[in-house]
Amino acid sequence: QVQLVESGGGLVQPGGSLRLSCAASGSIFSIYAMGWYRQAPGKQRELVAAITSGGSTNYADSVKGRFTISRDNAKNTVYLQMNSLKPEDTAVYYCNADVTPTGWGTTYDYWGQGTQVTVSS
Repeated sequence: QVQLVESGGGLVQPGGSLRLSCAASGSIFSIYAMGWYRQAPGKQRELVAAITSGGSTNYADSVKGRFTISRDNAKNTVYLQMNSLKPEDTAVYYCNADVTPTGWGTTYDYWGQGTQVTVSS
């Protein structure tokens, strides 16, 4: 059993910052990519940022220069530092990880429960 637990969401004013964290736990053999997605009301879930185990990153155009993704492989944790937040960043943010569980030869896609980020004055 593998679980992803997110933390760090909340209410912030435009121009402010938040840091999201997501820790993977359970019977984990390895984790390849970890990332953050978001879903605003009435919209499809979209990729925000992703990072491989080797540190390669990928960002949505809308967050480039404002958000930074990082990970601590020893802690199986991924972070999303969000600066210069805008009202349009308001969404539920979901953590995602490609995990090979211990004893399994296949990689599975796991999701966290989501954390609300609201940017409003």
